[in-house]
Amino acid sequence: MRLFSVRVGRTSQRMPLCPRPGRIAQHRQDNATERGLTLTLRRSVPVADTRGVEHGVLQTPGFDRSLELAAGCRERGHLEEAYSWLRQAAPSADGLLDRQAAALELARLRAVAKPAARRHARVAVAGSYTTTQLARLVGLAAFQAGIDVELYESQYGQYSQDLLDPGSALYAFRPEVVVLAVHEGALQLPALSDQPEAEVDTELRRWQQLWSLARERAAARVIQHTFAIPPAQPLGHLAGRLGSRYAMGQRLNARMMRDAPADVAFVDCDRLASWYGKRAWFDDRYWYLTKQALAPDALWLLATHTAAVLAATLGLARKCVVLDLDGTLWGGVIGEDGVSGIALGGGPAGDAYASFQSFLLGLKHKGILLAVASKNNDADARLPFQQHPDMRLHLDDFAVFKASWADKATTLRVIAGELGLGLDSLVLVDDNPAERALVRELLPEVEVIDLPADPAGYVRALADYPGLETVALTEEDARRTDQYRARREAAQLAQSAGSLKEFHRGLQMSARVAPFDDFHLPRIAQLIAKTNQFNLTGRRRGLPELDALRQEAAYIHLSLTLRDRFGDHGLVGVLIARQEDDAAVIDTWAMSCRVIGRTVEAEMLKHLCQAAAARGCRRLRGTYVPTTRNQLVKDLFASFGFQLVGDQDGTTTWEYDLVRQGPIQNDVIADWAKAELAPAAFAGERAAALAE
Repeated sequence: MRLFSVRVGRTSQRMPLCPRPGRIAQHRQDNATERGLTLTLRRSVPVADTRGVEHGVLQTPGFDRSLELAAGCRERGHLEEAYSWLRQAAPSADGLLDRQAAALELARLRAVAKPAARRHARVAVAGSYTTTQLARLVGLAAFQAGIDVELYESQYGQYSQDLLDPGSALYAFRPEVVVLAVHEGALQLPALSDQPEAEVDTELRRWQQLWSLARERAAARVIQHTFAIPPAQPLGHLAGRLGSRYAMGQRLNARMMRDAPADVAFVDCDRLASWYGKRAWFDDRYWYLTKQALAPDALWLLATHTAAVLAATLGLARKCVVLDLDGTLWGGVIGEDGVSGIALGGGPAGDAYASFQSFLLGLKHKGILLAVASKNNDADARLPFQQHPDMRLHLDDFAVFKASWADKATTLRVIAGELGLGLDSLVLVDDNPAERALVRELLPEVEVIDLPADPAGYVRALADYPGLETVALTEEDARRTDQYRARREAAQLAQSAGSLKEFHRGLQMSARVAPFDDFHLPRIAQLIAKTNQFNLTGRRRGLPELDALRQEAAYIHLSLTLRDRFGDHGLVGVLIARQEDDAAVIDTWAMSCRVIGRTVEAEMLKHLCQAAAARGCRRLRGTYVPTTRNQLVKDLFASFGFQLVGDQDGTTTWEYDLVRQGPIQNDVIADWAKAELAPAAFAGERAAALAE
């Protein structure tokens, strides 16, 4: 076996040519042990000491060496190791050239074998300018987010033709998502108009037609780039007052995002360009040379945000921000300084912390969970929330509050467990660089935000992170913290109950099971896109498909909304079945992990049995397709008396005889049919939701 030398900690180590990054982690552990530390890198063991983390003990090979290792492992056929090194290289890339090199290596690897990924997606990039570099970088950014993307790129300026022509190569590609990467030059608007609103209406209809074609011909969801409006205007400051192209472009951006259907998501390029600085975003030299609409250095920002919206569309956005307290939500140490001594409001530093709390509160309002992981005495940690007059956040804003002297990695595992989330749903925000380095090392699935030394930069640091994007805002998103808190209270009831049946009865559950309707369709699409654990087939039907199949007589479609003594859990279950002769064949079955184990599964099957029998069906048939995340439901059909009738490479098919076995029953959940949800309860949900 060939060896190479790589600097690990403070020494150079001789290691195998194609090791996994974890092998280097073990060498770092050995090096730390030699220096008298007890830092352990075994992921199941608590960390006893974080000394030395900030002094280089946890150093890893940099971008160039990691990329070399990825290429070397690929050439020798060690593809899993090659992908591991590429994952390590990509985040440390510095500048466009590094990222182009990483994207090229990703393409070379994919030509041999696809990577393991949380999701695979077929994405078409249809642009009005040269998008070659952007498309590759979107693939790389998606790879970093755990998405393996099969890319199609339209020819230069052919975005409209590809969507208008039913025989185009874009439709032959069968995309799941179409990214409309367009620039201001694609707008069919005059320089000046006496009727600017009419011009905007006409242009809006043109884009709406393209969205409809993508939906109808490819059943694809659309990610639309809005138009970054160039600041160089001959009218100067008058441009916003007159019926100028500048003003019409701004108006069109607002109208598009307001009036778009629920299956169209947006990357707000005009906001991104303003954030980046429009003088830097636009570089006319590259337009004249290559017909690229934005400067090369701005490409990665656009690519990462496009990949973030793609992840949200596929249900893979991060779900929970876990916060430290001392130095993060306020200045100082509460255990030493007391409530009156911490910095919060009342001055420049304190105002910065208060503004950061307000930003976090905004994240909560859009459905992001907040949690606390603090090394503190619990009573001390709660005091500012109870007594400080300038606290913007309160204890009931947190889904989980953990203050103890356990290490952060252990606390994060506990938080994920209590919320029923994977570690890859968490984002850690902590001012301590040693804690951040430790979590990166022990829990690489957790995203860690680097905070600057000055709290004035905290808002920008978190706002710069695109992984908290959402493409839907429903009534249930705003209630998400309450729903997770209700789940925890139900778990406490389960611990005190004498039996499972007593626990179920004590929950006082009632359910509304009904066919799909307009009000709930965005949430139904959102649930299917986001659900991984309780998803029998991994099938992801988007809003266009769902809207179409509910018009077909052959389909049974059911949604379940649940409430119990602790709160309203909202729409938590979706089941779609198709009648084939005398069988009702389950096409899609997804359920929120918040209600697993409460007999909701039985309630949905009960209603499926009733609907199938009413159609004259004699059998139910279901299929389990294994994925990396749905092992939880591997034996679900067997638990309800289904008989195994087929097994092909782990994909199992099951049947239930309605005539011989009788319909499945459930007497634990009461019928909510007489307490129909009023449409007003979901007012604005369809308009606001940009569901997957």
